[in-house]
Amino acid sequence: MRVLVVGHKGMLGQDLMRILEGRHVLSGADCDELDIREIESVRACLKTHAPEAVINAAAYTNVDGAESEESLAHDVNAKGAGNVAMAARELGARTVHLSTDYVFDGKKAAPYLEGDPTGPINAYGRSKLAGELAVLEADPDALIVRTEWLYGKGGKNFVETIIRLAGERDRLTVVDDQRGSPTWTVHLAKGIERLMSAGATGIVHATNSGVTTWHKFAVRIIELAGIKGVRVDPITSDQLDRPAKRPRNSVLDGSKFARITGAPMPAWEEALKHYMAERKS
Repeated sequence: MRVLVVGHKGMLGQDLMRILEGRHVLSGADCDELDIREIESVRACLKTHAPEAVINAAAYTNVDGAESEESLAHDVNAKGAGNVAMAARELGARTVHLSTDYVFDGKKAAPYLEGDPTGPINAYGRSKLAGELAVLEADPDALIVRTEWLYGKGGKNFVETIIRLAGERDRLTVVDDQRGSPTWTVHLAKGIERLMSAGATGIVHATNSGVTTWHKFAVRIIELAGIKGVRVDPITSDQLDRPAKRPRNSVLDGSKFARITGAPMPAWEEALKHYMAERKS
């Protein structure tokens, strides 16, 4: 299959290129080649690459920045997402779009199912939800993959930030009232390919299995990194006081993914161990 990865220089995009290489006729496009906010730019790019499937991994991802740049976030995450899906549909190509746990308000006690009511509580979440709607309007057969708490070697992420800070300080504070599933971009890229191979459409949640908090995640990162003498204290989201509110429950139910592909994604602790081992090597 001819596959175009839009946003191939990003953290997930780089792993998609690595995972899909050799299995598909692969090409990538990024902001130096197209502006997804402009439909004619997208059409020209897709016409050049002539893909049979387009994976849109391009996004405005600065959650706090979106509070003051909501128009820009919407242009990229909503208008841009719709443009990619529309241009792909016009060419007869499949659309795979990446979305987020932040489309939910975090008030549900249990993991979120794909059909649960949405209700984003920050500008980033609103832009991503608008993107889902734009994609499905342009292509009702599109695949939308919701994920969360991503980390990987191709970009800035929580794991690398914690390791850096633990090398600079002997005491860290990390929020312990937000729950989610840390997800390695390598496993997500493999999960996306599994969904594509199964012909999945509609919305599917894809994360590493299991649940933790940012605080417990940080503690485990430091343990696996072999860093000694660093204390990690739990704090509340209110104490952190960031511009954008975060959902307290970001856990996405992965049962639909498992039904479609035949198996769940690996556990988050297993994924983190593999990432740390690769990082050291």
